[in-house]
Amino acid sequence: MSRTIKFMLNKQLDAIIKEEKNTIANLSNASALLFDQLSNINWAGFYLWDSEDDELILGPFQGKVACIRIKHGEGVCGTAFKEQRSLIVDDVHLFPGHITCDAESQSEIVVPITKNGKQIGILDIDAPIKNRFSEEDRSIARRICSCFITVYKYLNALYTCQSQFIDYTLFSICALKPSSELNNHQKKAGTVSQPFLQI
Repeated sequence: MSRTIKFMLNKQLDAIIKEEKNTIANLSNASALLFDQLSNINWAGFYLWDSEDDELILGPFQGKVACIRIKHGEGVCGTAFKEQRSLIVDDVHLFPGHITCDAESQSEIVVPITKNGKQIGILDIDAPIKNRFSEEDRSIARRICSCFITVYKYLNALYTCQSQFIDYTLFSICALKPSSELNNHQKKAGTVSQPFLQI
């Protein structure tokens, strides 16, 4: 990554999240920025820690459909999160326990996001070629993660429903039913809608 691209990424990211406090919006724009500006990558996004289920849950991203849940310590993402260290994998197929979400991915970089000892999640970037990521890429990925750590007092991944799991049925109904019917469904299910991430 050239110094010019690195500088522009930092500048653009600062401009994007400087005044915005909504976590989903910021993570979405950060993943879009990376996906647009970095060459030879096929996925960029975030996984957020769910302490209830002891898993990483898929967050905002750019790229093909991804694995929704990654268990603690599994695959590149789970290992980086468990060990709390950034990982650059030149060939994902040689990584023990690699989880294949996209068969086209050949190399990967993962950086954990932590604030004051609180584990928040990870930034994950994949590439369709081997040996794609360098120490420069590690530096910019860490910079992006540090931006979120600085801006937010805390991040708390939260899908709220009666059983603490995502109510996929409710999301489906939301797309098909008017708001009055949706409210009735919520009352019957005992579900209270709340933001995905609370700041």
